[in-house]
Amino acid sequence: MNQQSKITMPTFFLSAPAPCPYLANKQERKLFSVLSGAGADAIHNSLTHSGFRRSQNIVYRPACEACKACQSVRIVARDYQQTKSDKRIINRNAEVVATHHAPQATDEQFTLLSRYLNSRHAQGSMTTMTRKDYTAMVQDSDVDTYLIEYRREGKLVACLLGDRMYDGFSLVYSFYTPDAPQDSLGNYMILEHIKRATQAQLPYLYLGYLVENCQKMAYKKRFQPLQSLTQEGWLDYET
Repeated sequence: MNQQSKITMPTFFLSAPAPCPYLANKQERKLFSVLSGAGADAIHNSLTHSGFRRSQNIVYRPACEACKACQSVRIVARDYQQTKSDKRIINRNAEVVATHHAPQATDEQFTLLSRYLNSRHAQGSMTTMTRKDYTAMVQDSDVDTYLIEYRREGKLVACLLGDRMYDGFSLVYSFYTPDAPQDSLGNYMILEHIKRATQAQLPYLYLGYLVENCQKMAYKKRFQPLQSLTQEGWLDYET
């Protein structure tokens, strides 16, 4: 039996309406499925190219009837040119050391995550996350997942959970110390991954959803060239 014949195609479900976490007075629905078993990585790649995102072993995509604000976006890493602002961010973080790890949760990471959430997303649902929840977020994955720790003088200042794709990296979740907003660690991790993709000769960096009229998603627009998924496929994102 060959590998292709072992792959079980996923079954999809539609979530009930719930308050949208991005736009006020809106309801969201999601198309979702469980991602596990043989062939999970191949299915994950195919679904990511179709606008899905992964959270633990669940893949999902917005399925809102009256709203199309969420757009899947990816940076064309092979064509990215650093701006003066990018270079300043890189220089400010010149002493940061990034280390690649298997997806393994630690108490140190969870402590940093809790500080980040309480500072940056105090009203969000993730502030109730427990250590067990965090372990599941990091470790419940049947695809090619990794974790990058970023340290300055040995102290953990940022983490990024990502997936290795056939044509790039998909950034699942990142968090960082709230003590040094001037260092722009969130943008730095994206710039550092553009470099990783370029060095690995991988063309794209998948950023998830850009939500129009949502200020906290606006930072993604600064990374040009940027592509969004349309009915005609992946096309250049127009601001």
